[in-house]
This record gives sequence, structure tokens and C-alpha cells, in this order.
Amino acid sequence: MLEHNTLDQLRTLKLHGFALSLEEQMRQPSIHAMSFEERLALLVDREVNLRTERKQTRLLQQAQLKFPRAAIEDFDNRTGRGIERKAFMSLALSHWITHGDTILLTGPTDHAT
Repeated sequence: MLEHNTLDQLRTLKLHGFALSLEEQMRQPSIHAMSFEERLALLVDREVNLRTERKQTRLLQQAQLKFPRAAIEDFDNRTGRGIERKAFMSLALSHWITHGDTILLTGPTDHAT
């Protein structure tokens, strides 16, 4: 009964990832071999990952992108496009954002074949 109260309280606190992970841990008998700190780390990681995914989903919906299913893997790097794959992948890794840099891409967005 204590577990159900704890799960209810976690959900009331909106710690849904934490609650899901705790339920999974309770179903795994081998989990008791782990230390308290290791189990707690798994619970916290699950909560952080769930919140990050929800935030990303919400932001993508709010962005109302013209091509929401566009993917890096679909990049067309044929000759004549004017950008090398290595440079494009460098931009895709988003290090320029964390460094506070600004980029400006110019030119046609589509190349007739």
C-alpha cells in the first residue's frame, strides 16, 4: 500500500517520469542489487528525459515548421549546392548555439536539376 501512496504523490507532484521509473523498478527483482544512489539516479534520469522530450515536442508544435518531418539525413549535398557535408554537419551539431555565435545562410534554397 505504501508504494501506491508514493506513486500517487509523485503523480500529484507531476513527477510522472519518476513514477513510471519507480513502477518499473518495483517489477524488477534484480533492481535490489543496486545501491540506493544508483536507483535514485535512474529515477531522476527518467524524469529529466521525460521533461526534455515533452518540452521539445511542445516547442516543435509551437514553431509550426513548414517541414516538420525534415531530417539532417535528408540533406542534399550534390555538387553545385555550395555547402560541404562536413560544414553542414558542423552546423547540425549546434555548437554555434552554445557558443553564442550567429550564422547567416544565403542563396537559393532549392537547386533545379
